[in-house]
Amino acid sequence: MSSMAANHRRGAGGVSPAIILWCLANAVMMISIAVAMPPQNPLQCNATGCTLYNSYGVWGDRKVCRSPRAVFPTTEEELTAAVADANRKKEKIKVVTRFSHSIPKLGCPTNGVDTVFISTERYNSTIEVDVANRAVTADAGVGLRALIDRVEGEGLSLVASPYWEGVTVAGVVSTGAHGSSWWGKGGAVHEHVIGISLVVPATAAEGYAKVVSLTAEDPLFNAAKVSLGLLGVISKVTLSLEPAFKRSITFNFTNDSGLENEYIEHAKKHEFGDLQWYPSKNIAVYRYDDRVPLNTPGDGVNDFIGFQSNLVLLTKTIRATEKAFEKRRDFKGKCMSATTFMAAKTLMANGLKNNGVLFTGYPVVGRQGKMQTSGSCLYTSPSDSLSSCAWDPRINGLFFYETTAVIPAANFGDFIRDVKKLRDAVKPESFCGADLYNGFLIRYVKASAGYLAPPVDSVVVDINYYRADDAVTPRLSQDIWEEVEQLAFFKHGARPHWGKNRDVAFVGVQGKYPGFAKFVAAKKELDPDNVFSGEWLDEVVFGKGGSGVKGDGCALEGLCVCSEDRHCSPSNGYFCRPGVVYKDARVCTYLGTNSIS
Repeated sequence: MSSMAANHRRGAGGVSPAIILWCLANAVMMISIAVAMPPQNPLQCNATGCTLYNSYGVWGDRKVCRSPRAVFPTTEEELTAAVADANRKKEKIKVVTRFSHSIPKLGCPTNGVDTVFISTERYNSTIEVDVANRAVTADAGVGLRALIDRVEGEGLSLVASPYWEGVTVAGVVSTGAHGSSWWGKGGAVHEHVIGISLVVPATAAEGYAKVVSLTAEDPLFNAAKVSLGLLGVISKVTLSLEPAFKRSITFNFTNDSGLENEYIEHAKKHEFGDLQWYPSKNIAVYRYDDRVPLNTPGDGVNDFIGFQSNLVLLTKTIRATEKAFEKRRDFKGKCMSATTFMAAKTLMANGLKNNGVLFTGYPVVGRQGKMQTSGSCLYTSPSDSLSSCAWDPRINGLFFYETTAVIPAANFGDFIRDVKKLRDAVKPESFCGADLYNGFLIRYVKASAGYLAPPVDSVVVDINYYRADDAVTPRLSQDIWEEVEQLAFFKHGARPHWGKNRDVAFVGVQGKYPGFAKFVAAKKELDPDNVFSGEWLDEVVFGKGGSGVKGDGCALEGLCVCSEDRHCSPSNGYFCRPGVVYKDARVCTYLGTNSIS
């Protein structure tokens, strides 16, 4: 057996045959599902107005995102007319798409202000591929999968994309979505943008709206690359392409002992390489991911396990089980579940399929368009309600936080060392809550000239972990995840991913971007009356929050960093205490209900 195969086998962590059979049974069950519920349209309108929902159900009923009306343009002309109409009526505008996967409320209007939702759901008909100049121009509402398939059909490839394809072209660019690479232009999609058009407010003499087309030579281009929907409505995006190529992927499950020293070399050696770290298991998974010539044998597909359709009953059972672990404070139960999940990921190569159906061995080689992104649970039939995306809020399935820190590459090794110190100072099983999902997903993003993009080469860390149904319910390892969060953002200088994170990750965000003042100036030029403002954006991005008064339990959902016990949950035994490794941290620590004074 080769060393790679041996590492692959060890990745199961000594899992019993019974668990392996359980994983295989579920794998077969997931593969056999042909149809399922497609995700619900996030924008729901009736006679009383329109409500924007988050695809994960994370917004709940607090400050529900509502507007009296919505419009659905189908062309750039109709889009311009919609902006002109709103500007004429002095309404605020929030742009939404047929997806709604941003965890922060980027698309929410300001409460109590006349607003209109402009949806790009139906503005998705045009994809123009310029083969000679290796470029593609698409309408803002075009889905990522449609774009990729069209480009591949012309013998070209889009080099960078996020791992999740449930996004539109404009959504990808405006939030700074990314894959993983320090090579070439890098792993962030906005670095491959060579042209962008915005519909912005205008004077009455100009018809109240106009189209502004920008290229790299324009002073406003670096503001538009990552705009958060604040400058105007993106109408068209032009991306650079490369000749079609294939990718070869192998996962190496190994010990995490050298992770803090090896991450830079890994990025240098493998163009699309990433890492998954499972702290409770002392396992690091190195993704060897490189481009290979188009004539390399292989027709592989990346169908990531987490983005496949799951039986509703199975998903509900997993959620109920995790809730029971939380209620009983059962660390061992969570760790057993994490072990089972690790076994499934190892056996199924995390969803890679050599022939489009099954994983039969490494390496998995396939065309770029089939390997770079996935989301098969999106493409389902409304006639069957037996399966869905695992997080679909209609089924009470998975419900989680997602902390995503963009850490300067020079600081990332020290961050890993601190997390290891924390793991070793407490129970390693305290980290099983993340290992039950994807552990720490580690990717690479190159330095950008974009004003709201990382100004230095960075390492992006994504961490998913349990979220309670009720916002005032503390969770198992509450203090651990708060300390990890504060280590990243306060000690090691991380920038937040704009489409993810709890509010605390955005504390002081204005000072983390050297180009922030230039972005503000660009906004004043393109949107002088703040037509595209929004409550969350004003409070968090521009620091226009209210009095800053902290409420009871505010730390539990990341609305504040605790400074008093009441910011945690004393009635449930959680009190505000310093961190274990990062003493400047303030976290909600479980001391037991007998600690109440």
